[in-house]
Amino acid sequence: MRHFSLRFPSVRTIAAFAALAAGMAVLNFSLPRHEPAAVLLLWAAFCVFRAYLAGTLAYLAASAVFLSWQGTACALAQAAVLLLCFGICVRLKKQPGLWRLLFAVLAQLPFVFLFPHAGYAAVSLPVLAQKAVLAAFFLLACVLAEGAVRALRRAGKCRLTGAELAEISLLWLLLGMGMCNAFGTLIYTGIALFLLLLAAALWKNAVPVPIAVILSLPLCVHAVDIRPLALFAVYSCCAVLMAPYGRIASALALALAYLAAQALTGGYALPVPQIVFLLTACAVPALLVCLLPKKWLAQMQESLLYYRERVLPRIAVNRNRRAVGERLYEVSALFREIESAFLQPDAADDGDARITAALSDAVCAVCPDRKTCKREKTLPAIGRLVRVGRAKGKANLIDLPADLAQNCPNVAGILFTLNKELEADSRRSAALEAAREGRTLLARQAHGVSEIMRDLALRESEEYALSSSEDALAKTLQEYGILSSEIFVYGEEGTLTVSMTLEESTPSKRACAAASEALGVPLALAEKLPLTHGRACYVFKRKPRFDAAFGIAGCPKKGETASGDTHSVLKIDERRFLVALSDGMGSGDAARDVSARTLSLMESFYKTGMPSDTVLATVNSLISYSADERFSCLDLAAVNLDDGNADIVKIGSPAGFLLSQDELKIIEGDSLPMGALDAVHPATLRVTMHENDFLLFMSDGITAAFGSSADLCAYLSELRPLNPQALAENVLAAALGRSPKGEAGDDMTVLAVKLMAAA
Repeated sequence: MRHFSLRFPSVRTIAAFAALAAGMAVLNFSLPRHEPAAVLLLWAAFCVFRAYLAGTLAYLAASAVFLSWQGTACALAQAAVLLLCFGICVRLKKQPGLWRLLFAVLAQLPFVFLFPHAGYAAVSLPVLAQKAVLAAFFLLACVLAEGAVRALRRAGKCRLTGAELAEISLLWLLLGMGMCNAFGTLIYTGIALFLLLLAAALWKNAVPVPIAVILSLPLCVHAVDIRPLALFAVYSCCAVLMAPYGRIASALALALAYLAAQALTGGYALPVPQIVFLLTACAVPALLVCLLPKKWLAQMQESLLYYRERVLPRIAVNRNRRAVGERLYEVSALFREIESAFLQPDAADDGDARITAALSDAVCAVCPDRKTCKREKTLPAIGRLVRVGRAKGKANLIDLPADLAQNCPNVAGILFTLNKELEADSRRSAALEAAREGRTLLARQAHGVSEIMRDLALRESEEYALSSSEDALAKTLQEYGILSSEIFVYGEEGTLTVSMTLEESTPSKRACAAASEALGVPLALAEKLPLTHGRACYVFKRKPRFDAAFGIAGCPKKGETASGDTHSVLKIDERRFLVALSDGMGSGDAARDVSARTLSLMESFYKTGMPSDTVLATVNSLISYSADERFSCLDLAAVNLDDGNADIVKIGSPAGFLLSQDELKIIEGDSLPMGALDAVHPATLRVTMHENDFLLFMSDGITAAFGSSADLCAYLSELRPLNPQALAENVLAAALGRSPKGEAGDDMTVLAVKLMAAA
């Protein structure tokens, strides 16, 4: 047996249906002949809420005000037409789109041909033509009412646009005219004053003034007089001026203004019952607003807030950041300990004693004259011979001490055994040195990792404090008509980051403009992260002062298919980039492999944020471990886009250049190529680039083609480049033009960087 249960609508649903039906009934009174203006809300209910059944029932209930079967039949026909049209769309699972305008046109046909209408005597048109004009008005009003209802649905969540406010004003005008016609102007005045005082209590700023203008429009149209507009403007100003002192003060100020207005307009000359009604129209709204519970007002104010500071999530984030920072500090300390362990000094060298003992065991122990040997003379002499042999790497007859040659009968055996021990000692020393270098390399890496972890710990331990700029940003977003339920501003200067939860359809440029205006800092969109359906997190970061453009031009040595030069352009983070040019010794694929390996190592280390001295020393060690004897020259620049500072590293490379509008600066160093020695000593310097400056690196094939630095500087001084690619190509073409037969005698590469103002 199947059990059925009835599901009754909720109280909110019933209240919404009652409000819809009441609004439709009031709209039917807005015009003098009680034309069915309620079709506006029926149309909005279908388009916005998809409330087909509820909207139809409310519309039919509102048709009772026609008090005629023809009027009810017209309403029934209009509802049937719209139900049929929208029902077909639902059945086909298609959105109405622009077809809904055709549906609105069809819904006006029953009004034109069925609704009983006597026509307006002041208009010379036939009744049918008058109804057609009204139908056209209703058609336009339907579109505006749809926009008004959509705007009201968003009201309290974001600042509405001017068009949306105009649509709401038109809808209120029709509703107000209906209330004036249905209940009288005094009742409407009481409702309008209540709404005005409520607005003053909620906003406490100038917002009630335009609201008062809108509230006065139905009275102006009904009375064909603009005096209500002026009176309501005065009422709103009085209420707003006293709003900071509380609801009671605001209500008293408006009541006094109302009483004064009645005296000026002759209201007290009316009969006593009418005077009582006049005063009641102001006293009741004022009393109701004063008696509203504070809890209700707080809830309404909360619903009107576009942004609310969420403290608990921020506390949770800070707690997690502290925990992460502490853990990173512990990891940093661990790598410091590892560094110290790798840098422990080796045990004292006892090679002399070890080799002397080995000689004594291998030669003296089996010597037939050991019993008569004068060991007190031979042992010190053997020690001296061992020291000389270790210093030279090999011992021979001329190294023998005189007393050892005189007192030892087995000198040849001693030299033979000593040279064997020296060879073994050399291998042992080489192994110890290799192990020492390996430990040093690992110690450098541990030091670099420790520094990275320490910097991360410092950054992650910084708490996100409450920021007053978030409130300013929320207000600015309101002015731009943007809803943001969450705003998070943290960091300073170059690390400033703004995170906002917005509608996914929000234009990023508009949100960025609002954030930049509120914070007084140029921002740019860094990320857009989807959250839920229709919502996304927009992350903005401070826009760097500069932007950069790059140019590269090159050709391999004549007869080679590949150039030994390699280059790199790497984005370190949002505010820094790295450019590098590496020239492998020689040409062809082998040289290219060395330079490419050098750049790859440099890029990988710089991405981690490891200190520069650690990077250079480590890369030099790794390159010097290569099996072949090929080295690499390097030009490297890390440029800050905020201030234009460029940290430049030159290792065995030819001079670089900084081209500005007024001068030419030479950038050069005096270090050997990377990998040539166990320890690299790079030339490091800092230059400041300005807007439209060019940084120029080139391989030695270019400088060799020009012959001298003077000729190269003279050529560059005459250039007035506009873009880096053209500059690189021009320098390469000039170098080839100076080469024999116009052919490259060596690999040629030019790397140019231009700094520009950020767009």
